[in-house]
Amino acid sequence: MSGCGTMLHVVIEVAVDGATLARTRIIPSPASELTAWLWLAAADRRHPVYGDPGPAARHALGHRDVALVASVLPTPASTYQPDLLTPQPTNSPSSFDGQLEEVAGTPQLQARRQVEVRARLGGTLPAATLVAAESGTFATRAANGLRLFWRATMADQWPRLRALLDTDIAIRSSALAKDGWGSVLNALHPDLGWDGACVRIAKPFEESVALADEEFVLAPTALGWPRLSVSHAAQAVTPGDSQTLLCYPALGIGAAGRVAPAAALGALLGPTRARLLADLGAPRTNGELSRRHHLTPSTVSHHLAVLRRAGLVTRRRVGRASHYQRTDSGDRLAASA
Repeated sequence: MSGCGTMLHVVIEVAVDGATLARTRIIPSPASELTAWLWLAAADRRHPVYGDPGPAARHALGHRDVALVASVLPTPASTYQPDLLTPQPTNSPSSFDGQLEEVAGTPQLQARRQVEVRARLGGTLPAATLVAAESGTFATRAANGLRLFWRATMADQWPRLRALLDTDIAIRSSALAKDGWGSVLNALHPDLGWDGACVRIAKPFEESVALADEEFVLAPTALGWPRLSVSHAAQAVTPGDSQTLLCYPALGIGAAGRVAPAAALGALLGPTRARLLADLGAPRTNGELSRRHHLTPSTVSHHLAVLRRAGLVTRRRVGRASHYQRTDSGDRLAASA
């Protein structure tokens, strides 16, 4: 691959041109969170922070389509799983539905090849999985399995989980505005590096990908924490395009994921927004905040709007006044400072 330099011993290299960098987004991936939780349930393992997936997850594994997805998830022998399971998300309330549409629409040959790669890298697969791949039913059944597992385990919890992930995105977005993509990429994980042309990710296999004017999506992960993963595959719904999704551990999860102290937090959010966030442990109106912080009401309103869009502050009408208070994500961020 030109422009990437010498390959490291074991690494994934993703060459990113300027047009791709301009189209890079940071957004949560519901399908990635779901497959991480499903992997824990299928492997009978506990998340280092969130613990046991629970009886509902184990019960859902009894459905043949959920078991089909579980059969192709990573093993101790390999971290590979079919890329079709985690298509790029969109920033919409129906993001997960869109991902399921992508999964179900995966061409038969593409799905079969990915299942074959999983068998080669991760060991023997159940006969039923191989039959599904050969018959062309794997993609639609996998989408159904993901849908069933979502309903059983995550549908009700997603808003709270999304708020946590949005906190990470707010911090990364502030860093992006202040220092650019290089600063953001180099801070995602110790096993990831950016040299201005390539993203290098330490993994137990080698792969090179060149992105030219394509979307590159970065997704914070809570249920996949503390792992780093990357997938690259052709899109099913839009043939001819490809998609690359990099999942990195979200800030604020576990001791190793705690966000920076107060001074650094102020640099990321901005000192004024950091002060306002710290003062919103109790409900306060725009007027109260204006007086307490010696700011004009319009300035306070602007900063509160930014904090609300980031999911750090909520607004509630009481009579004619609007009261603002930190959300759970805002509490976690303020507590870490």
